[in-house]
Amino acid sequence: MTRNIFLMSLTACLLAGGAEAATPAYIEKAVSDPARPSSDTSRDPGRKPAELTEFAGIKPGMKVVDLLPGAGYFTRIFAKAVGPNGYVYAYQPTELDHFFKDKPPPVMAVAAEYPDVSVIHASVNTLVAPERLDVVWTSQNYHDLKDPLFTPADTALVNKAVFAALKPGGIYIVLDHSAPKGSGIADTDTLHRIDEAVVKKEVEAAGFKLIAESNILRNPKDTRTLRIFDSAIRGHTDQFILKFQKPRHAK
Repeated sequence: MTRNIFLMSLTACLLAGGAEAATPAYIEKAVSDPARPSSDTSRDPGRKPAELTEFAGIKPGMKVVDLLPGAGYFTRIFAKAVGPNGYVYAYQPTELDHFFKDKPPPVMAVAAEYPDVSVIHASVNTLVAPERLDVVWTSQNYHDLKDPLFTPADTALVNKAVFAALKPGGIYIVLDHSAPKGSGIADTDTLHRIDEAVVKKEVEAAGFKLIAESNILRNPKDTRTLRIFDSAIRGHTDQFILKFQKPRHAK
């Protein structure tokens, strides 16, 4: 681990550990937005959205992609955080069309509530956006890209597309459920977990640099051998958070 990564990781750990550091007002306002449904806010203690938004470096005026947004938990928060001069693109892959069948993805309704949010419905392998991005965020979904659910998704293509979509110096955040060290992708379809070493190797292969890691969602009590939906661990899995940057000299 380089000195730069170590220092940034230490900062993230201090924030997670309760060191005195005020959360920016725009983030507090975004998380406390009364328009957020109770189904979202009830999950805040376990998901720590304020800390994660700050770690990602999302600020007013930024252009952000929420890749695989699910029901829009983070889409809503990011929309308020970037403000009227920013924009959030909820990226809904066409590879999931078979999953929703004739029903619209839940994030469509979320986008209708916010003037600075729209849904991009396109292949995850060729991620595109109308403008260059400051941040691409994906939460608890990278492992899914390895599974039949997303066939024919290809993480090498996804990461290259994210790299191309970002501005020089742009940030790529990957948050996911931890699998046992050395397990590779063996548990992606069974336990819905992935070895973080695989993510680091694949994302860096696309040209990114790992600049920080966070322990905000670490849980040493998680054996990482249970399905993430198991009642014994659901909502409390050990999760890694990796912050990658596109080099500032890259095009």
